[in-house]
Amino acid sequence: MSLALDPASQDLLFREAHTARSFTDEPVSDKTVETIYDLVKLAPTAYNTSPLRVTVLRTGPARERLLPLVSRSNRPRVAAAPLTAILSADLHFHEKLPTLMPALPTLKDDVYGDAEVRESQALLNTGLQMGYFLLGVRAAGLAVGPMSGFDAKAVDKEFFGDGRQRSLVLANIGHPAPDAYGPRAPRLAADEAITTL
Repeated sequence: MSLALDPASQDLLFREAHTARSFTDEPVSDKTVETIYDLVKLAPTAYNTSPLRVTVLRTGPARERLLPLVSRSNRPRVAAAPLTAILSADLHFHEKLPTLMPALPTLKDDVYGDAEVRESQALLNTGLQMGYFLLGVRAAGLAVGPMSGFDAKAVDKEFFGDGRQRSLVLANIGHPAPDAYGPRAPRLAADEAITTL
């Protein structure tokens, strides 16, 4: 079976794309990041909750605040990337629901008034949006190196002191350097991951 997406686009998003470990020094503009977000924001989340927040850090003071909070092995990659995005969950996403889901005006309180439900849904739907965002970066012809090797609680305190956001992933973004990609690690075969009942 063939897919509707042409093979070159499939290669760009999946087959030829890898987690990038190094980048050129070519900058990535704010407009490019906004264009990526404007594409991926259209992908689905439950009740259009859209809890992903993207905090873009470039070289300079913001990057210097982040580096001590990143695992030692990841620091050189973060320091050298044109930009690093903190991908975080807005734990108060429900406040935007009157705008995002006007057809259900009581959704904010009826479903998401409970803090425990709200937090679990924020994390679930941010996870979805992070995947979309990483593919959006690839769709823009850029490379991305997502990582979890950082002190998330310290990042939250440093960058989101009000407790409204929870950082989940750091993503280095840029144009891939010639040595950006290592060998692709194995993946599970379809019959190992899919169960039909």
